[in-house]
Formats: sequence, C-alpha cells, structure tokens
Amino acid sequence: MQHHIRNARRDELDALIDWAAREGWNPGLDDAPAFWAADPDGYWVADLEGRLTASISMVRYDEAFAFLGFYITAPEFRRQGIGSQMWQQALAAAGQRVVGLDGVVAEQENYRRSGFALAHANIRYGGIVDVVEPPGTELVEVAPIHMPMLIDYDSRFTRARRETFLGEWLRPGRTRRSMVLLRDGAISGYGTLRACRQGYRIGPLFSESETAADLIFRKLATTVKGEEIFLDIPEPNASARALCERYNMKPVFETARMYRGAAPDLPLARIYGVTTFELG
Repeated sequence: MQHHIRNARRDELDALIDWAAREGWNPGLDDAPAFWAADPDGYWVADLEGRLTASISMVRYDEAFAFLGFYITAPEFRRQGIGSQMWQQALAAAGQRVVGLDGVVAEQENYRRSGFALAHANIRYGGIVDVVEPPGTELVEVAPIHMPMLIDYDSRFTRARRETFLGEWLRPGRTRRSMVLLRDGAISGYGTLRACRQGYRIGPLFSESETAADLIFRKLATTVKGEEIFLDIPEPNASARALCERYNMKPVFETARMYRGAAPDLPLARIYGVTTFELG
C-alpha cells in the first residue's frame, strides 16, 4: 500500500503536536495557533488509507530562511522509507533558503549527510524554581502597542521577521504570559512563559544583559511558583547557563542546532532561551 504525502490540515497539526509530546519534546498546550500562523502550508503528513503515518514541517519565515521540524514517523512505520520521502518533500519546499533545525543528537550524522552543519548545542534545563518577584515598573505585560517594536527586536535574534507567528505566540491567554522590559522607551528584553504537557517553558528569553534576563525570568517564574520550569539555552551562552544554575535547574535534554547553507550570525550571548525547538 502506498503512503500519500500531502499538506496537513489545521486539525491534523494538533495530532502532530501530540506526536511531539510522545517523543519527549514537551510542546505547549496552546502552541498550534502560532505554529499554523507562521506558515499554514509548511506542514506535511503521510497518509495510509486515512491513517497518519509520518510528519514533517518546513516553516518558511521569508524568502531567505526556513526552519525544519516535526520530523516524526509513527513507530510501527519506521525503517520503511517513508521518513526519507518526507525529508525530501520538505527540503524541496525550502528551495534555496537557509534551513535551520534542532535535531536530537543521535541524528546529527544523518542530517550532516543532507548538507546540514552543526552550529552549536542547545541544552534544556529544568527544575522547580524558587524566586522573588522583581520590583519596579519597567517590566510590563506585552500589549498590542508593543508589537511593532517587538517584531523588530525579535528579528535580531532569529534573522527573520516573524510577524504572523509572534502575533499568536504573544497573544495573552490562560496558558501563556509574555513580559517586555522597557528602558528609556527601548526594549531591553522580552520573554514568554507557557504551560506545557509537563510544567512550564520559558521561550523566547532574549535580553541585552544577564541582569535584564534575570529580571524577566523571575517575573515570569513567579507566575507559577512551585511548578516545574524549563528553559532551552544555547550551550555557548555561559551567562544563560549561570542563570539556570542559580535557580537550581538541571540539564534534562539536548538538541543539535544545525543549518543547511550559511548559518546566521546570531547573538548567542543575548539568547537566554530559544523560542521553540520545533520552529526555531
């Protein structure tokens, strides 16, 4: 029987997020609207007589950059070649764009054979955090008035303008909270806390300094006192590692950030939390 590869429907993205949860990626409870907004045509599934057997995504942020994720085959259909077909489908959709991915360490060699090169590791830290809410009025909830500045600020850390994605990612709701640090009318950092299948994750956490990152982290963490919090940091950022260790968070997971094409020169020293392993 032939697997039919096609674009995923919006309701099927929810199923793919469930698959990601089973793989241990711990996605957010309300990630799907932002994922879909980023590129509704960027998700594919393999369909065998109405049953989903594999998935992949290639979210194209603009004409120069895309991010690959959700590369999953259902366990009972692995080692049958369907994953390779999905992989080729996604890379073809990327065209000449630079493509990033966060892959499990064990798959690095496979990705390298497709032209991807290792940029750095990302380390997920987790733990129950005991912090005191910082004083002051410079930290405020993200509001629509901040969005133009935030989209510009965010693009410094991703090398893509993520307007549609951030419009949903930063939308306040019962499962998420986003804070921005404003100093003299300019953004000094911002971050989002969201409820996940297990505990809460902070991401992104972008900041001009370790002090500012600490303020945003504490402001978000006090929202969910006594709960487990996870933060995905670029391994080269020693200040981010120090922040995690300061609050007794421990390494629990690792990915390999790899790129096909010229790797963007990202300011890793100011990236204290990756937005999401699925979309970069």
